[in-house]
Amino acid sequence: MAGRVLFHIDLNSFYASAEVLKNSALEGLPVVVAGLHRRSVVSTASYEAREFGVHSAMPLMMAQEKCPQLVVVQGDYSWYEELSERFFRFVRQFSPYVEPASIDECYVDVTEVIKQYKRPLDLAWTMQQRIYQELHLPCSIGVGPNKFLAKMASDMRKPMGITVLRKQEIAAKLWPLSITEMWGIGKKSHPTLIANGITTIGDLANPDNETKIMTLLGKHAYSSIQNARGNDTNVLSFNTTVQSISQSTTLDRDIEDYDEIKTVLRRLAKALSRRAQGDDLKGRHISLSIRYFDFTNAVRSMSYQDYTNDETILFEQALLLFDRNHNGKAIRHLGIGLGSLFSRNKSIDQLQLELKEHTAKDSISDVLDRLNAQIPGIHLTTADKKLQHS
Repeated sequence: MAGRVLFHIDLNSFYASAEVLKNSALEGLPVVVAGLHRRSVVSTASYEAREFGVHSAMPLMMAQEKCPQLVVVQGDYSWYEELSERFFRFVRQFSPYVEPASIDECYVDVTEVIKQYKRPLDLAWTMQQRIYQELHLPCSIGVGPNKFLAKMASDMRKPMGITVLRKQEIAAKLWPLSITEMWGIGKKSHPTLIANGITTIGDLANPDNETKIMTLLGKHAYSSIQNARGNDTNVLSFNTTVQSISQSTTLDRDIEDYDEIKTVLRRLAKALSRRAQGDDLKGRHISLSIRYFDFTNAVRSMSYQDYTNDETILFEQALLLFDRNHNGKAIRHLGIGLGSLFSRNKSIDQLQLELKEHTAKDSISDVLDRLNAQIPGIHLTTADKKLQHS
């Protein structure tokens, strides 16, 4: 597909930001989201906590040793999901071409809409500021011609940064970075690569190292090498229709009684069925999510033989998934999802977007050149932009 302009929008320290939004007294404090027992691990840490060396996946005991004044809050995942849905709805006001990457990040194709702005970077600035002002969520935005470069750009300035990264700039801006900073390379691969002399992203991109890397990384080697060279897809996976719907609840107390669990699942199935029927949706993919008292999660799914939105079928299949996968621990949160939906609405066909490009007066190269003309180097922070507008 022809050249494109993609944004990667990443909500900064999302869970912690969500907790501050719910309780303003937490603002400015070193906050982590974790279970309340000492064997828990940190799900996310606010930037104030990170200044003490606290980070996600760190054991809570270690985090409290590093930061004795640490504030620990239990996660409210229903609240996080609600905020996430608001975020994606907001982004779609600017462009329908949105690919969610996780609960707190997405790729957005802005190839057409960005041409409406005299100074193209104003689109990123406007989106960032409105997300903060209207949703009260800080975010970083990366701008690039493909998904990998946009993702790497968004990681370069946090929080509240805006960064443009073009293929022409990767030798100067991307290749000097440590291999540990490259998106898509797992933490378990870092020591092996470093031990074999692959210490930077530039080393990964170097043709002289290609044979070695193919041996070290196996099936993931080719895509990793191509990413390091700035080559990745610019095609997003998106749909204007809803792709899945779910109904979930965080319980007032942890539950273990089987009959009580069945009652909750029946209630969720009834609510999900009503919602699907009201929207004239049926699905074949049924999923169950379980969150235990210690904040460990289990998500299991199955494909049903027919499209359905029937309450009884949703309940029976969710209960079957529960029976097959429950580990016996007390439960804090349950959810049922319905995916692979069928509706009468048509999906977006990306070919339509591609055809529009042939009639566009302004080339993508021109847009990216104008973006970079606005920014000395590739970084623009919120403070920089305020000065630019003053």
